[in-house]
Amino acid sequence: MKPDQFLQLREADWRELDDLLNRATKQPKSLTPTDATRLGDLYRAATSDLALARRDFPQDRVTSYLNQLVGRSHSLLYRKRRVSWERVWHYFRADIPLAFRQNIRLFGIAMVLLFGPALLAGILSYIDPELARFLLPPSVQGLIPEIEAGRLWTEIEVSQRPLFSSLITTNNIQVSFLAFAGGMLAGIFTTYILIFNGLMLGGILGLTFHYGIGWGLTEFVIAHGVVELSVIGIAGAAGLMLGRALVRPGLLSRGDALRIAARDAVKLAISAVPLLIVAGLIEGFISPNEFIPFAVKIAVGLGTGALMYTWLLLGGTRIFHLN
Repeated sequence: MKPDQFLQLREADWRELDDLLNRATKQPKSLTPTDATRLGDLYRAATSDLALARRDFPQDRVTSYLNQLVGRSHSLLYRKRRVSWERVWHYFRADIPLAFRQNIRLFGIAMVLLFGPALLAGILSYIDPELARFLLPPSVQGLIPEIEAGRLWTEIEVSQRPLFSSLITTNNIQVSFLAFAGGMLAGIFTTYILIFNGLMLGGILGLTFHYGIGWGLTEFVIAHGVVELSVIGIAGAAGLMLGRALVRPGLLSRGDALRIAARDAVKLAISAVPLLIVAGLIEGFISPNEFIPFAVKIAVGLGTGALMYTWLLLGGTRIFHLN
């Protein structure tokens, strides 16, 4: 392709990016969340165009113009910002939900990798409990005799609940971090973490239902499970984003593709921390409380899940706009 043809094909997007940069510099408050998203998309496209131009016609004026345009965009998008509560609030109110929505397909894939094996392991363990010995990891094999005897391990003394809540939160944050960081191995370790946790979840649940104590475990899990399992899927999506950038960088170098993907992936990983703190508090204080009715625990689980998905799906939009 000749430089003039390249210019004619891509000039409209470059001019749009230039206009958005001017607005962001002179009237930053005039930018809407849609404009901000468009600015990021156009910057990534211009980066790809610059890579092509440097390869095919490095001395042409088009390449020089693109180099300046991408440089301006990079300076604006990556400039150091003064940390403020307003910025932190905007980050959680709008930036994180936007990153989630832009990568919702990967979230769906992560949930399939988690719940697909869980469903399979649950059915197999329910039909033949001996299979649970092969499906469950050694770390939870010790639970099998308790389950066979019709006993659950979920009864927690009141005095131990604060410590238990802290341990649960720490463990879940570690699992989520592994799912996220596993993306650096081309997403392979992320996939393993999701499948592993799915098999463990399904295997235990199927085994408890086989021995007639499944509803007891369901009552324990329902209050915190919606948020907790969703967060594992969110962290998995973040890891898959990194893996996709490494495996399919497109026209960018793997380093550039990884840096671009990491911006949204880190946002999703950060969102896991407060969500898991909420889930840990529920699991430590509400889930094991025998005085709280099952219906209330269901309401807590569905209510917290509804709030979480409302935030993720509507946060930063005009419907969910809060000043």
